[in-house]
Amino acid sequence: MGNKAAVVITSIASPTRAVEGYAGLDQVETIVIGDTKTPDDWHLDGVSYLPVEAQLQKYGAFGSSLPVCHYSRKNLGYLEAIRLGHEIIIDTDDDNIPLENWYIPERDGVFSCSPEDRGFINVYSHFSDQHIWPRGLPLECVNSEKAQVLETGLKEKNSCVPIWQGLANGDPDVDAIYRLIIDKPCTFKDRGAIVLGRGTISPYNSQNTVSFREAFPLLYLPSFVSFRFTDILRGLIGQVILWDHGYRLGFFRATVFQERNVHDYMDDFRDEIPVYLNAGNVIDIAQEALVSGQPMQQQLRDIYRALVAERIVGADENKLVDLWVSELNRLGM
Repeated sequence: MGNKAAVVITSIASPTRAVEGYAGLDQVETIVIGDTKTPDDWHLDGVSYLPVEAQLQKYGAFGSSLPVCHYSRKNLGYLEAIRLGHEIIIDTDDDNIPLENWYIPERDGVFSCSPEDRGFINVYSHFSDQHIWPRGLPLECVNSEKAQVLETGLKEKNSCVPIWQGLANGDPDVDAIYRLIIDKPCTFKDRGAIVLGRGTISPYNSQNTVSFREAFPLLYLPSFVSFRFTDILRGLIGQVILWDHGYRLGFFRATVFQERNVHDYMDDFRDEIPVYLNAGNVIDIAQEALVSGQPMQQQLRDIYRALVAERIVGADENKLVDLWVSELNRLGM
């Protein structure tokens, strides 16, 4: 992979096994974004670390407007990667350890593609026979046969895929209902990648996610939604915008092992209620608000304004989206 790539992580812990793993990869630069709870002496050789003070110096208005003690401060890591000239940004967390098979997929190529206009599908069913589903899949789809990936429906197509979601073995990204009821670890099958046709939807997260430069505007993580909704909402909006630009979303085999940080499952459940209630609504609202042919940045603004009007997102989000777009413009996006 000849393009410059950066791994972006936010952490409030001392360097973890996962961060050490990324720091040891030759093909990427690792950027860690600190928060007010991050140890003052945070340091790891081979890692570019930005404490809050440096974030404010480099990204003043946006950095000071983002809430502290919040996952959305990761937005500043994306901007830093863009400022440094990276063409690929890998989004992950400090509990996702890269495996020996870790790699960056190609943006362009011939891939196995799903049919179009399937609505929400359970993409995990392509990689596992377990009853398991990704966080953000509408609950009415969990037991639906229509939501399963049918291998007979996949066709090889030439596609441009500027956003790829890699899977995670061990404790993959599932919702609190799965953990409260089933809570079994998962090792996904080493199967070929799958690309979703236009109108076919799957949630994607921020745990092992690859974005190419064309899709950098879609990295924006909202602040005025619940913690467990922020990256899922980003992904739902992102898919609608990708379709309008002729791009596709893809999923590839597990290349990380998640040793998940300790969570209270009932807290996660409460935090996920907006996800359960609004995933389908977000797609409808985004499609209605999107003006075809506009730049991604403007489409992002229009969609967030519509989501604020529908009270799915807090009103203060509009200011942050505007500041995000301004920073992208300043950095030449």
